[in-house]
Amino acid sequence: MKVITIRLTAPFQSYGNQATFNVRSTNLFPTKSAVVGMVAAALGYRREDTRISGLNDLAFAVRIDQVGSTTTDFQIAKYDAKKPGKLTYRDNLQDYVYVVALGSEEIDLIDEINFSLHHPKFQLFLGRRSNPPAGVLRTETFEATTTIEVLKDKLPWQASKWYQKKYSAPNFEAELYADANLLPGNPNFMMQDIAESFNPRNRRFSYRSVAKARVTLVNPQSHEHDAWEAM
Repeated sequence: MKVITIRLTAPFQSYGNQATFNVRSTNLFPTKSAVVGMVAAALGYRREDTRISGLNDLAFAVRIDQVGSTTTDFQIAKYDAKKPGKLTYRDNLQDYVYVVALGSEEIDLIDEINFSLHHPKFQLFLGRRSNPPAGVLRTETFEATTTIEVLKDKLPWQASKWYQKKYSAPNFEAELYADANLLPGNPNFMMQDIAESFNPRNRRFSYRSVAKARVTLVNPQSHEHDAWEAM
């Protein structure tokens, strides 16, 4: 299997959770449908393109490398000078850094995804169109491995340097979420984030089983003081 990792960071990110009429909340980590949608946009697939369903077969895992906070903003929807505006509230993630790992036995597909993320056909965004990534996406590829092996053993901690210095401890315990079949025996739960259709008139999402794990990452900016080393 070949694996690509994608570092996701932006001023705001938002990954669709349950929505009411005027409140849109967010998951605390990227959904598979959001990442598949971003990859599809990079590849130039339109919303009705049947090839999108094939991207659901990619092995999917995400690691939370930097924990931020959630903020809520409001917008006025359907403005009409003759009627009062309607307020909607939207949750956004700020200062979070994620690493997504996608894997496939189709090596050419991973190579195509990697190229397209740096030369996207359509605008890329992290959950909502108002949330573009903070610059060019940082990607890496790994051969003859799995998404879990990469996130556990091969890719170092991707948090911002200021966050690593502030954290100061020698190790960081990161949360890891993945397709349940990639983490057999781990606690799992259901998420409705398999995109069957991105058609705005007929959006459809089915469920997948998601497993959770923790991984220990070395902090290269650790401030722990070794008195003997200083002598």
